[in-house]
Amino acid sequence: MALFAAGLATFALLYSTQPLLPELSDAFHVSPGQSAFSVSIATLGLGLALLVAGSASEVIGRTNLMRWSVTATSVFALLVAFAPTWHALLALRGLQGIAMAGLPAVAMAYLREEVHPESHARASGLYIAGTAVGGMSGRLVAGGLADLGGWRFGAGGIAALGLLCAAVVWLLLPASRNFRPGSARPFSGRILRDPALLALYGIGATAVGGFVAIYNGAVFRLSGEPYLLSAGASGLVFCVYLLGSAGSATAGMMADRFGRRPVVPIGCLITLAGVAITLSAPLPLVVVGLAVMTAGFFAVHGVASGWVPARAHAAGIGTGQASSMYLFSFYLGSSVFGGLAGTAWSHAGWSGVALEAGALFAIALVLSLVLKSVPRLDG
Repeated sequence: MALFAAGLATFALLYSTQPLLPELSDAFHVSPGQSAFSVSIATLGLGLALLVAGSASEVIGRTNLMRWSVTATSVFALLVAFAPTWHALLALRGLQGIAMAGLPAVAMAYLREEVHPESHARASGLYIAGTAVGGMSGRLVAGGLADLGGWRFGAGGIAALGLLCAAVVWLLLPASRNFRPGSARPFSGRILRDPALLALYGIGATAVGGFVAIYNGAVFRLSGEPYLLSAGASGLVFCVYLLGSAGSATAGMMADRFGRRPVVPIGCLITLAGVAITLSAPLPLVVVGLAVMTAGFFAVHGVASGWVPARAHAAGIGTGQASSMYLFSFYLGSSVFGGLAGTAWSHAGWSGVALEAGALFAIALVLSLVLKSVPRLDG
């Protein structure tokens, strides 16, 4: 339950400014591209910090790192709601991203060490459920509260949710009993020499880049003509995240039955189909397109993220380091390509955003096909 609360808080706070992008653009008199940077700088900070957080936990311990990570992330979120200037807001969002790295970097390692093997899958599933619920609820709550009292009220409400979850973590998270302190180990260059791992890092970066670009652009599209939806109403579109969970679960079952290599390209094709559907004008079709794209993305990410440690283990490479590099690539792609969506929107509207996302998903498709020619180890 503590890890569920921690996952909910972390991922609710990470993308909390996404439904507020039009309001931030108006409040601080910045362009759509600049407002999208409020999302990108947090994911960039998270990605960079992930490179050291896992190693740091070997020295300072899992429990302390997770407790303080959720607490600091929530405190920075509260300060964001009172940011006096645009640059102050960006600085706080960057610090927020760095602070939240302590949870995803070590949560799975903590569960593996502390939970009985018979309960590990259920405990891990509960943590992942918390991250999924957090990613959806953060956008829903922030957008809904912004309708009631402006973007600061929306940001403050999410911060309050984070502080509540941090209190749950401090009260319920059991202290580590099986953790043994060690020394921080530097990254091995082998994680950058295996062709399959390199392709998987690229798939993670491009797939999430297209995914975040679509949603960054969608909040501007839905708030403008002809839809004119409020922040709360447009935030409801994030309910399609539920289909993402279904897509990930279904892809996992297909990968168990048919292997990972044919499943990832299928997921990429589904994302491309979803992007194409969003080019339609009727709002119901736009939502259908977002739902299809979301299901495809989570299918790709769910299989690729599990493939990385399996491939690393088969190649005799540290699974933790390989997974950290995948997450670094993942959040770097989210930061860079997601931030470009605002610029694409300013220059070419939705067609520009769809073109960017479509190109990124196409690259992921090519990389997934390249994977089929890489010699097999065990997967």
